[in-house]
Amino acid sequence: QVQLVESGGGLVQAGGSLRLSCAASGRAFSYWSMGWFRQTPGKELEFVAAISWSGGSTYYSDSVNGRFTISRDNAKNSVYLQMSSLKPEDTAVYYCAARSNPAIPALPGRRFEYGYWGQGTQVTVSS
Repeated sequence: QVQLVESGGGLVQAGGSLRLSCAASGRAFSYWSMGWFRQTPGKELEFVAAISWSGGSTYYSDSVNGRFTISRDNAKNSVYLQMSSLKPEDTAVYYCAARSNPAIPALPGRRFEYGYWGQGTQVTVSS
């Protein structure tokens, strides 16, 4: 089955930057759209960003737009989330998700659109 593994999480100070990576298995990766979600204790899973299979289309939640950038390198079977100007409220477990369709879904924030998920990586932003 498809496996996704996140890495790059850690502790950073407010205003700093961090780059998350998601390595995926499967030869069909280059034709799959990908997404990032996050979750904090006591809150629902929150959509962060999505990217089409070619990388030509991206979509961001209002809370991170302008600060985060999603990208991918299909030759490396990887998707990335570059996070800048980090705030304490960005503290969460970040999850990588995959959709077996090249296009970003019409409602990219709905988790049922993604069939495969990683185990998450912790990001902590200190004030």
